[in-house]
Amino acid sequence: MIVTLIVLCEVGFWVLLGLGLTLRYVARRPRLGAAVLLCEPLLEVVLLVVTAVDLKNGAAPDWKHGLAALYIGFTVGYGHYMITRADARFRHRFAGGPPPVPAPQHGAARARHEWALWLRTAVTAGIALVLLQGAVWYVGDSGDVSSLQGWQGVALKAVLIHGIVALAYTLWPPKAGPGEDGEKDPDGRPESARAGSRTP
Repeated sequence: MIVTLIVLCEVGFWVLLGLGLTLRYVARRPRLGAAVLLCEPLLEVVLLVVTAVDLKNGAAPDWKHGLAALYIGFTVGYGHYMITRADARFRHRFAGGPPPVPAPQHGAARARHEWALWLRTAVTAGIALVLLQGAVWYVGDSGDVSSLQGWQGVALKAVLIHGIVALAYTLWPPKAGPGEDGEKDPDGRPESARAGSRTP
């Protein structure tokens, strides 16, 4: 049941996101669209309540409860980020907004971007760890909590691995290729194009 609910919450997240943005930019109903988007957190509340009730009714804590905690943490850590990016794409496509700004690919800007994502991963893990520890205390000595503790290890490993990736981008930032980040003239052309247009 828990796994099914996680899948339904994931599907519901994207359905509500698509519906909210469609109402906001296609149907020109921004208030109604915003109201639909505000329903997103209710999915995680439902999942949290069902997981707690499942444990309260005597279900043995296992990987499903750990996965639910990690999913809730991910939604808290990355949900706003995904909604913001989707909103920018919809606004550009249907409301004449500016093109979405792509994530930086080179230099210090890419390193800062990776560390910002790492902070979201840390929030994800922090929420999951709190929920998992609460489940461990709730079960106490009356049951096997090894699966919950195993998911705590997964959350910590995710933070560590993502931190190593962000550190690698900091120490060895990828450099832009020719013409990718060159100096631009007042017309917006890169330096390479400007040089190529000169006549002897």
